[in-house]
Amino acid sequence: MHHFIAVTLACVIDACFGYPELIYQKIRHPVVWMGAVISWLDKNCNRQVENPGMARFMGIVSIICLLAITFIISFAIAHYGGFIGQLIGIAALLAGRSLYQHVKSVLEALKLGDLEISRENLAKIVGRDVAGLNEDGICHASIESLAESFSDGLVAPVFWAIIFGLPGIACYKAINTADSMIGHKTPRYKYFGWAAARLDDAANFIPARLSFLIIYLSSLQPIDNIGKAAKDAKNHASPNAGYPEAAMAYALGIELGGARKYDGKTHNAPLIGAGLRREVNIADLEKALDLLLRCCFASFIVLLIATVYL
Repeated sequence: MHHFIAVTLACVIDACFGYPELIYQKIRHPVVWMGAVISWLDKNCNRQVENPGMARFMGIVSIICLLAITFIISFAIAHYGGFIGQLIGIAALLAGRSLYQHVKSVLEALKLGDLEISRENLAKIVGRDVAGLNEDGICHASIESLAESFSDGLVAPVFWAIIFGLPGIACYKAINTADSMIGHKTPRYKYFGWAAARLDDAANFIPARLSFLIIYLSSLQPIDNIGKAAKDAKNHASPNAGYPEAAMAYALGIELGGARKYDGKTHNAPLIGAGLRREVNIADLEKALDLLLRCCFASFIVLLIATVYL
């Protein structure tokens, strides 16, 4: 029960204050610390690129070390810091306000007609190349990132925090950060990052599908299309990311996916919502942000009810 209370209050803190800039300047963010550990492990353990078996083994060892460090620290904070320590720790690892503000900054620059600033702001939340993107491309990328980040930046952390408290959300964030840093199918990380990528898939399996339901139901769209959205979700290269994106696509009546560039190379992602409107504009991005707020509010009400009755 205390996990529900801590998570519910942490969501309020995140929504109202986010992660204070002053604290970030002084001690950075826990995810930055996790990233530093991952970078050290990558530098010192990822030396067997030409040996797939050894590279995979060292990747597994690295993830075990990362999770062990994360668990010990987060457990100590929760144990010795009590309820307050757990509350502050969980709040620090939520990213609802940050997600909204980042996408909002892209939208505001678009409204001012400043594509360059909009691209700069977009580059902070997406991995694809943003140079040369027009309004349609910027809106597409922003909406796709918003949907996916709602799942792995808010729903998944809350899910694991409810189950395992601060150690649960901390270990999830460590896995998710590792996946974003080394879970790529590049020559350097194809084997070393295998464990990080597989663990991230497992950790996001349930939250991604919960996100799908939250987004779709919060949009108040006809229930008849939910089957189509779920079917389209399976077209995505990721076993999880397609679910929140598909829900968002059908909620807004737009087509997502398609061509995008990474490191100068064009990749054709499968279409989600094929046949829906392809052109996306500022109004659609505004609707996506409004839908994010509705999703957060609906989720909070469910949390609040659970806190009272469970």
